[in-house]
Amino acid sequence: MPRLLAAGLTVALAAVLAVGAALGVVALLEATPDQPNTPLITYERAGQGS
Repeated sequence: MPRLLAAGLTVALAAVLAVGAALGVVALLEATPDQPNTPLITYERAGQGS
């Protein structure tokens, strides 16, 4: 019985750590500011022709 209890506690602790890590990653991703979507190169149009 003690082995079964230890295994159950280990599984529960692993699940809690996995959920905590997932929430931490989501919090870090939401904390970073969005990068501006500006092009590095722009081309000027010569005219309205063909």
